[in-house]
Amino acid sequence: MNPEKPRRLPLYLSAGSACGYLEDRQSRNLFVDPDAAINTVLYGQLLRRGFRRSGRLVYRPHCDHCRQCLSVRVPVQGFEKNRRFRRVIEANRDLSVTPRPANFMGEHYDLYRRYTAARHAEGSMQNSSPAEYADFLMADWCDTHFLEIRRADQLLAVAVTDQLEDGLSAVYTFFAPEETPRSLGTLAILTQIQLGQQWGLPYLYLGYWVQGCRKMSYKSDFRPLQIFSEGEWREFARGEPIRVPELQDEGPP
Repeated sequence: MNPEKPRRLPLYLSAGSACGYLEDRQSRNLFVDPDAAINTVLYGQLLRRGFRRSGRLVYRPHCDHCRQCLSVRVPVQGFEKNRRFRRVIEANRDLSVTPRPANFMGEHYDLYRRYTAARHAEGSMQNSSPAEYADFLMADWCDTHFLEIRRADQLLAVAVTDQLEDGLSAVYTFFAPEETPRSLGTLAILTQIQLGQQWGLPYLYLGYWVQGCRKMSYKSDFRPLQIFSEGEWREFARGEPIRVPELQDEGPP
């Protein structure tokens, strides 16, 4: 079933830049006019059409010779935990999860700085100011939760999560770098799926999946998985190879 089309909005195409996912490719984004009036309902419609947000900016990839960035979501009511997911849950039973309002907190910001220094040491994210941090994660028109993951009073991770009419959207997760063996990124997604189930929301949107990009490959482990392709969502069960027309694109000649 095709999702509804959102009302007409001014759209702009960015200039080309180096692709962050696939080597030797240029990327471009189609983005909604930053001055357009956006609310949670309209954003939900855009999300169902393959868009995503970074702060208040709503965009989707629109590259000249490539269609490898595909929006993906998990139908949470049918989600099945595999053996690895069960091990992650068991290993983190000493942790608690608490949803917080999307407000600036120094404790969150300090963890974000530690995470980006460890994971993005060569990029600009590690030097983000408090204002840049807030601009990246928050949008005043969106219903956003900061899911705190703690061991007793110690903050280990924050999963920034938007709540929409038809699901949750995973915006960004950051965690204590020294706790990498806990697989806190995976735990965050499992937590978001569980919350979607508890709150009666059908989907968890995971952003973009790119075949051949190692840092995006984890998303295909969450099954069943739906992929937005040629204007519709296509579902792939556990163990089923992902085959959609966009993946036949071989990039620029």
